[in-house]
Amino acid sequence: MLDIYHFSHGWLTPLLSYVMSFIGCLLGLQCAARARHGNRTSWLGLSALAIGGTGVWVMHFIAMLGFSIQSAQIRYNVPFTLLSAVTAVGVVWIGLLLVVKPEPKLPGLLAGGAITGLGVASMHYLGMYAMKSDAAISYDTGLVAASIVIAVVAATVALWFTVHIDGTFATIGAALIMGVAVSGMHYTGMASIHAEHTGHQGAPTGAEALQLLGPLIAAISIVTMLLFVSVGLTSVERTAGSPPARPAPTTRHDGVGLAPPKRSNSESPFADRIAWWEEDIPDTPRPADPPVSRYWPSSSADSPQRPEPKTTHLRAVDDRSIQRRRPPSRRLRDQDSA
Repeated sequence: MLDIYHFSHGWLTPLLSYVMSFIGCLLGLQCAARARHGNRTSWLGLSALAIGGTGVWVMHFIAMLGFSIQSAQIRYNVPFTLLSAVTAVGVVWIGLLLVVKPEPKLPGLLAGGAITGLGVASMHYLGMYAMKSDAAISYDTGLVAASIVIAVVAATVALWFTVHIDGTFATIGAALIMGVAVSGMHYTGMASIHAEHTGHQGAPTGAEALQLLGPLIAAISIVTMLLFVSVGLTSVERTAGSPPARPAPTTRHDGVGLAPPKRSNSESPFADRIAWWEEDIPDTPRPADPPVSRYWPSSSADSPQRPEPKTTHLRAVDDRSIQRRRPPSRRLRDQDSA
């Protein structure tokens, strides 16, 4: 039995593969959240590309760059490698279509988790089948079954996250958990491998790891970064297009709520100095002045008539005038009394 090395480059490949899985899952969750409120088909396609392409497939083959077998050469079959990438994106897309709905239900979640988990496990072992070596490779059945169970459970949890997770910190935490699940499934499946020497001389057919996987991983990583920028710009546009928040009503010391201050529609610079508790006075149109000729004086009929002010005229009154106004009978009584 030949020795198998999963960390030929140290911790570089496992850490880098986990980071890429985290980025892909984080981006996929953001796209799935937008699919719940916007264009469902487009955003779910981008979410499947991010989770299945970057979060699963890129993670798998970055980890495979650190895989080696003692005294054995490894090559990769190009068609099967590409087919594994398409399988990863396709099964994630099917699972998202079954789960991300206006009213998600438990049977849809379980069916989507089973299909996606089995599809991800198929992608993993399809990629392992694409790996050709001059050593005889066998698998431990128990660990293979464990990796499939991990894939189904991880896929179900991931689909649940795409429906219920909202908010920045919750999305980051969910992406961290999904990255751990994908990495755990991969290394559990890789632990089931056993290799034996066959005595066959000559290199196997296929492309070397860096010749095939390097350009593919770089291309998908660039697409992921562009998708990240697109999602960021979309969130900025949504924030800029949202209506401004209304000011909260103030509260007096007695607990009575007050309405927010009213702003005048006038363009005067002193408009906002008006007390907010005053009522808005409607602007009444001012009557137009009659036309006045430059050469002829206006007639009295054309000019507006102003009412004359009422004035009270006071006049001097003496005692003799009062005496004259009194009746004769009262005048005689006044003389007798005098």
